[in-house]
Amino acid sequence: MFSKILIANRGEIAVRVIKTCRRLGIKTVVVYSEADADSLAVEMADESVFIGAAPASESYLVADKIIAACKQTGAQAVHPGFGFLSEKAEFAQRCADEDIVFIGPNPGAISAMGDKIESKKFAQAAGVSCVPGHIGEIDDTAHAVRISEEIGYPVMIKASAGGGGKGIRVAWTRKDVEEGFPAVRAEAKGAFGDDRIFIEKFIESPRHIEIQVLGDKHGNVVHLFERECSIQRRNQKVIEEAPSPLLDEATRNAMGAQAVALAKAVNYDSAGTVEFVAGQDKSFYFLEMNTRLQVEHPVTELITGLDLVEQMIRSAAGEKLNVSQDTLKINGWAIESRIYAEDPYRKFLPSIGRLVRYDPPKEGEMGAYLVRNDAGVREGDEISMFYDPMISKLCTWATDREIAIEGMARALEDFHIEGLGQNIPFLAAVMDQPRFRSGKLATGYIADEFPEGFNGAEPTAFQKDVLTAVGCAMQRLLALRAGSPGRADWIVFVGHDARPVRLRGDAPLSVELTEEGRALTLEIVDWRPGKPLFRGRLNGTAFTVSVAPAAEGFVIRHRAAKAKVLVLTPRSAELHGKLPPKQAADTSKMIISPMPGLVVSMDVAVGQEVKEGEVVCVIEAMKMQNIIRAERDGTVKTVSAKAGDPVAADEVLVEFG
Repeated sequence: MFSKILIANRGEIAVRVIKTCRRLGIKTVVVYSEADADSLAVEMADESVFIGAAPASESYLVADKIIAACKQTGAQAVHPGFGFLSEKAEFAQRCADEDIVFIGPNPGAISAMGDKIESKKFAQAAGVSCVPGHIGEIDDTAHAVRISEEIGYPVMIKASAGGGGKGIRVAWTRKDVEEGFPAVRAEAKGAFGDDRIFIEKFIESPRHIEIQVLGDKHGNVVHLFERECSIQRRNQKVIEEAPSPLLDEATRNAMGAQAVALAKAVNYDSAGTVEFVAGQDKSFYFLEMNTRLQVEHPVTELITGLDLVEQMIRSAAGEKLNVSQDTLKINGWAIESRIYAEDPYRKFLPSIGRLVRYDPPKEGEMGAYLVRNDAGVREGDEISMFYDPMISKLCTWATDREIAIEGMARALEDFHIEGLGQNIPFLAAVMDQPRFRSGKLATGYIADEFPEGFNGAEPTAFQKDVLTAVGCAMQRLLALRAGSPGRADWIVFVGHDARPVRLRGDAPLSVELTEEGRALTLEIVDWRPGKPLFRGRLNGTAFTVSVAPAAEGFVIRHRAAKAKVLVLTPRSAELHGKLPPKQAADTSKMIISPMPGLVVSMDVAVGQEVKEGEVVCVIEAMKMQNIIRAERDGTVKTVSAKAGDPVAADEVLVEFG
């Protein structure tokens, strides 16, 4: 076994590898860029080596710097994590040439399976069912259009070296190909240093199901069952679970056998994932193989009890697998929610900034369910524009899917972040949706269920009661703190809904809904003025809400339901009803930057006539290129940014006359 391993990665996966190495008694070295100098991974590792500027192309993607760091520190092996150099056969070979062990598959397996064009050719030769498409490189946009029309729309334009949802577009028309092909090529070049593209048929209403495989250097390969990864946005996975609610035992065995056969055909000797696109009828086609550890590996660990990082390390050290297919069993159900730095209320655009507050839920057993949170950040850390927007991966495990989902919903309630946009309310909304709970998933789920984007959810009857009771409790505690007498009669506005209440007692507080003839009993489990989370029990049901002060009241959020809650005297409520509504500022003649980022191109000039839907500019943030389009016809009056300029969220880019 190795005595020292270098981790050629950053963020939560670097922290994840360090934790396993600590348990195995292995010393760790992490490399870091300027942006990660004060990161949690650097703090946790035994040694750290600076490797360059923040852009990955100047640090984490430079093989020479990684090899030099290994030699400098005496690390015997490199764990590449995911992304960066993890699927570069040249890097794996370079490690071998330098007598450094690459903790991943052999270079031959990476070459055969890691390249999405070559893997399709290999899979076809091996008799694996593949999605119809063009298996080969594409010269230019005109060539891409010809291929797309031969296959038939819709098609998927995909970077050969892609991963993590980067370098992918679905094209429904010729115009989509003409715009999408150069954008995908640019993303691929920027993110992976490889601009080769392929095109395949896009299967409508598909499911994304993948099989985890594990091999050693003695010819043994097993599969660790499947993960359902159908809840995606912009081809980026958002929620994963294991096992899949679609598969029966026969389909699971068939997919697993095909994945193992493919892995054995390339002498696969580490952890890897064979991805399939599946129809609702349980038909499935080989999509690609990821020759690395997957982001969503924790759900597999939770249902099998295996540490996949440990298995990779042991395999790389030459040990035989200590499990066989007949001894592996699925135990319970696990769900993962990816906590991203993005604003769900603004079309999920990246949100860059500092984690002013970072308060994740407690990990471990919570009665009927278990909570795990894989993170690479601490309170005060900054989410940079240079890397993926992931903050953490929140997982729950339970004996069945229903309990795991409810456990996830409760864990999301207990997760509090301030300082930047984050997608926790959106994830909570999905957990509460009847369709998600039914297991009727598809990769178009988010587009289907949120066609107008995410604007929160209307509070249920229970949530209205929670918001009402919490508003009353906070009002009473603040009044008592100020020395005011405990008034009994109030009018509570939850949004525009007025509810007359009468308060009795303090611990617990009884909130009588006078017009409804009901009483709510609120026990305060944990809250004091100034705390952003209020934990309590309403009529015996545990809940957590986020709270913030607002004029005359509070803004309170429970899961996806958020409302301004005003607790007013009857006279104040009467006057409040006479206030004129606040008018929003008119921004209809402006193109406003939806996110902080870098202007890649400014495609309009002063005096130019622009039609609705035309491209105005392209902004890059967190390795993604975002096309900004005109929302109306008009003549350009001013242009406030040019290619290469950094811009802030809400900055005016273009104004129409």
